[in-house]
Amino acid sequence: MIEQEVDIATPDGSMKTFVFHPQHDGPHPVVLYLMDAPGIRPVLKDMASRLATAGYYVMLPYLFYRGGPFREFGMSDEDMHARRDLMGTVNPTNIVGDAEALLAHAATDPGARDGKVGAVGFCMSGGLAVSVARGLPRRVAAAASIHGAWLVRDTPDSPHVGVDAITAELYFGWCDEDATAPPETVPVMRGALERAGVRHTIDWLTDAVHGYAPAGTERYNRAASELHWERVHSLLHRHL
Repeated sequence: MIEQEVDIATPDGSMKTFVFHPQHDGPHPVVLYLMDAPGIRPVLKDMASRLATAGYYVMLPYLFYRGGPFREFGMSDEDMHARRDLMGTVNPTNIVGDAEALLAHAATDPGARDGKVGAVGFCMSGGLAVSVARGLPRRVAAAASIHGAWLVRDTPDSPHVGVDAITAELYFGWCDEDATAPPETVPVMRGALERAGVRHTIDWLTDAVHGYAPAGTERYNRAASELHWERVHSLLHRHL
């Protein structure tokens, strides 16, 4: 397994990105792996590496770069407040520029395959993955939102708006009790996708809570997490 750390220039600064891909049998299709609110940490790198072992060029960018250099966060009150402020620096609009910069870098790496790509987002990045699919319809063929937050917003760039531009197939792992994506927003998203003719699957999870996918916390739910792996692998296999 090849693991690299690169600094990618974007219109807003330098975005540290961790890249994982197999050493052999490349080039490999690109998957943008978008971090959750706790940020990039060992468990998320392990997940990116696990996905890469299946034959993908996985890019894990530090999306809080607009607010300062890369750092790992703990659970202190200070770190919690810092993360809350940094979450406001990335949104459904500027994530598209980030994705374009990531793909431009991938185009210079012989380990990355040109053509259709995938996007997977967790927590705050679930909607960002959808926004990347909307903003780059010629490139993104598959996108997944895993316990995504704020999928339906009261903003013009909300992930559920303008989905008729999407050509990708979408997957959503949606929790029953999730204050960041309450049940009443599910029919809003589903209705928008159905009217636009976007192929999609929504798993409605009643035994898991927000944050179920990454291991190492009390929110981790093995059954739900393994379901997300199954769904993501199937989605990417069909389209990449």
